Parts: sequence; structure tokens; C-alpha cells
Amino acid sequence: DIVFMLLFFFMTATTMKDSDLKIENTLPKANQTAKLHKKQYVMYIYAGKPSERYRASLGGSDRIQLADKMASPADIRNFVITERAQRNSEDEKYLTASLKIDKNVKMGLVGAIKLELRKIDQLKVNYTTAQGNPIE
Repeated sequence: DIVFMLLFFFMTATTMKDSDLKIENTLPKANQTAKLHKKQYVMYIYAGKPSERYRASLGGSDRIQLADKMASPADIRNFVITERAQRNSEDEKYLTASLKIDKNVKMGLVGAIKLELRKIDQLKVNYTTAQGNPIE
């Protein structure tokens, strides 16, 4: 009985990893941050250079990752539409695009991501950072 109870506990308490990160993602630091509540309403957009493991096949320039796939800024539209379709129509107003962008990514790519989000009318955007002193 104890074994089954432990098995049931770990099955309910363990979360599965959402996506395999194929890019380097060292977040910039900020000293005034707020925690996001209700993470079920968050869709993540990653940007950075491909990690060592994927650099040979993807090159060394900044890339966008949506879920487990490498993408271009034009692919963001379909990604957001798919994310919205997976939710109830009432939950759409809470859907937030969380940008997890490496601190060394060029602002041109960040601007392209933001432009595509504006085109699809995804105006709730969050920039994910690490807690710390931004000057260091």
C-alpha cells in the first residue's frame, strides 16, 4: 500500500517538461520584478543563439524557438493562433506572451517579435528576467 501511495504521489506531483530548449537563454537581470500568476495562461517565446549541441545544424545567429521548433518571426502568427485555439474563448483575454530572450540577442529580432505580436493583436506581453542588479 505504501508503494502505491508513493507512486500516486509522484505521479500527481511531478510535472512534465514542456519543451526542449535548443537555444542559449541567459536572462537579463532586473531588480523590480513581479511574479506571473496563473501560468496556464502563458505562452513562451524564446530567442537566443543556438546551444552548442545544435549550433552545427542551425548556425550561430540569433534564432526564435516556439515550443520545440525553431521559427522565424513570421511563424509567430500561427503559433499564437494555435495557442488561442487550445483555450476557451473566455480565457483568451488572459493569454500572455512571455518573451524569454537571451541578454545578448540583438534588438532587431526583439522588435520583429513584438511587431508580429502586435499584428496578431497579442498585446499582453511579459519579459522574463532573472532577479538581480541590472548594472552588474
